Amino acid sequence: MVVELSKAIEVVDLDQKTKMVTELDGHIMRCVRDQNGNHVIQKCIECIPEDSIQFIISTFYGEVVTLSTHPYGCRVIQRVLEHCTDTNTQQIVMDEILQSVCMLAQDQYGNYVIQHGKPHERSFIIEKLAGQIIQMSQQKFASNVVEKCLTFGGPSEREVIINEMLGTTDENEPLQAMMKDQFGNYVVQKVLETCDDQQRELILSRIKVHLNALKKYTYGKHIVARVEKLVAAGERRIGLQSLQYPS
Repeated sequence: MVVELSKAIEVVDLDQKTKMVTELDGHIMRCVRDQNGNHVIQKCIECIPEDSIQFIISTFYGEVVTLSTHPYGCRVIQRVLEHCTDTNTQQIVMDEILQSVCMLAQDQYGNYVIQHGKPHERSFIIEKLAGQIIQMSQQKFASNVVEKCLTFGGPSEREVIINEMLGTTDENEPLQAMMKDQFGNYVVQKVLETCDDQQRELILSRIKVHLNALKKYTYGKHIVARVEKLVAAGERRIGLQSLQYPS
């Protein structure tokens, strides 16, 4: 029955779609939490104009965080973020998400919702995570969020993350901890991939100090391999430049 309804929503005309979904009124949350029913709700959000399904969307208000940590609910919230363009809806949903960013980032389902933010929302997310980047980078699910922020964030957002990694002293403690960590080492690798040349030089100079020590750690070895590659590539680049522009 649910599968048929899901398919029908895709193919029938708009009038019929609208009539069909009104029958869901009063059963929205039950559908969202159901293994099959959630597909119907996702399809409604994808295929039916927003103003015709406002009764569905408004059911989620006040429940966004709870749904974001649910195996099926998180998919529905992701569809809302992708397809609902109404400013009021976006504002309400994002406000609820932003109030619980740190918790959602560390959740096995919630982290996918956090990764769905738009560019201006990503800035807010990084602001909320600021001060906890190291801790988040060493957590299985939140480390994916930090990597996403590095990949899709702007230079200023990357700088916030990098500065926190480098720490405030010459001891490189946060960076060291991340390099030895099973999840943190991937964040450090992502930083090296996404940062600018100047930042890369600085980070590499800090990492080189610890290369021998890192070889003793299972996860540190990943960084050693990546750094040795980058150093070789950097030296090749410098060598080529000196050939092109001999002094």
